Order: sequence, then structure tokens, then C-alpha cells
Amino acid sequence: MKGRALPPWLIAITAAVYAFLHIPLLVLVAFSFNDSKFVNWEGFTFRWYQELMEKDALFEALWVSLEVGIASTVLSAVLGTLLAMGLARHRFAGRTVMESLVYVPVVTPEIMVGVSLLLLFGWFRLDLGIDLPPMLKIIIAHVAFNISFVTIVVRARLEGMDRNLEEAAMMLGADEITAFWRVTVPQLWPGILSGALLAFTMSFDDYVITSLLTGAGSSTLPILVYNMAAKNIEPTINAISTVILVGTTLLIYASERLTRDQPLKH
Repeated sequence: MKGRALPPWLIAITAAVYAFLHIPLLVLVAFSFNDSKFVNWEGFTFRWYQELMEKDALFEALWVSLEVGIASTVLSAVLGTLLAMGLARHRFAGRTVMESLVYVPVVTPEIMVGVSLLLLFGWFRLDLGIDLPPMLKIIIAHVAFNISFVTIVVRARLEGMDRNLEEAAMMLGADEITAFWRVTVPQLWPGILSGALLAFTMSFDDYVITSLLTGAGSSTLPILVYNMAAKNIEPTINAISTVILVGTTLLIYASERLTRDQPLKH
């Protein structure tokens, strides 16, 4: 049976909401191709993208963002997957509290997370004599909030998996670790990869937490773009922002497709 057609008023509201969300982004993309340095349109050009290739500071910041993003994503994917397995497959005292605490970093304002980590690292340096490099601080900070995102995605995948396959593997002689690698991980892999892509996107785009912990030689791309915009808004900012927007959109799309298009095998 065919679904009922949406009423015109609901279509109009939906279109208005999407326009509200995306028109500013489309304006940003459009003006990254504007031949003028100002908001008046003077013609189509690629010269702002060409100028990006001449800015060494941008490539240095991009490399820092990639290093931080990859390192934090790998750690978050491993720890988040193990945490999801523990919460989904085991019963223990305090499990309900642990499940609730997973969501705390997701709903806590970033400024609070950043200040708390700043105080923690300050305590390490002043009272324990441990002065961590800025890059390591940023990676630890990103892992701290990315674990929750990975755990939530992987946990959702685990809830729909059939445990009988793992039990059958162990009945056939596989130990728990072998069953995990040969049976659980292949079914769980789309969820792990989806959570990892989401974690990388969150890490690559983060500004608030990173800005509180950054030091010399550890400025990420979002921080550099913000500093450029604070000094002087120039069209190259529109160009680099467009590149970031396209990249993160593709990652989010890939994450969503992996979760939606990979059915569980029973």
C-alpha cells in the first residue's frame, strides 16, 4: 500500500527548515568562488583556492589536524568498542550508572569539558611534575569526548546482533577471543567504522576544547581559520571553509550509509 502524500503545509515547513539550515553554508560556498574580496559579486574565479596552495601555515595546520584526528580516532574506536562490548554483553554492579555516564561527554557543553581538561593537565604539571606536550594533550582531550560517540554507535549495532552465532562458534571449539575476532568483529565492523568516521569528524572540526589546550606548533586547522577570520576576513577563508565543509559532509554521509546499508547477518 502506498503511503499517504504529505500535506502541503508540512512540505513547506520542512523546506523552510532546510533552507534555514543550509542557505548560509551555500552562501559561504558561493562566495569562495567570488572574484571580489568583498560581498559584492564580481564574477566566478578559482583564484582563492589557488592562493590556498601558497599558504604554508594552512598545510601545517592541516597536517596537525590529520595527526590528531587519526590518533584520537584509532584510540577512540578501540576503547569505545571495548566499552560497548562490556556494557552490552555483561551484567555487573553499577552497569546502569556506567551506561548513563557514557552520555555525559555528549551532552556536556564543550567549554566545560575544555576547562576541566585544562585544570587536569595543570594539576599534572604543577603537582605531579608531568608536563605533557601540547599535541598529546589535544589527542587525550579528543579521545575523552570521542569515546562516547563510538560507544553509542557500536552499542546500537551490538543490540541487533544475534549472540547465537558466537555461542555456536564456541560450541564448535573456538575460544572467546577467536569467536570475537572471527564472528563478532565482522558483523560489528560497519558500526565500528561508522563510529570511527564520526569520531574523526568531531576531532577534525573541534575548536573550543582544542583552543584551550593548544600550544606552539600544535594549531589545528579550525584554530588557524578562526585566527585568520578574527584578524581579517579574506576570501581564502571561504575557500578553506568550503574544503572543510565538503570533507566533513562526505565523512558524515559515509558514516550514515555504513550504518544504514549494512544489514546484520543472522
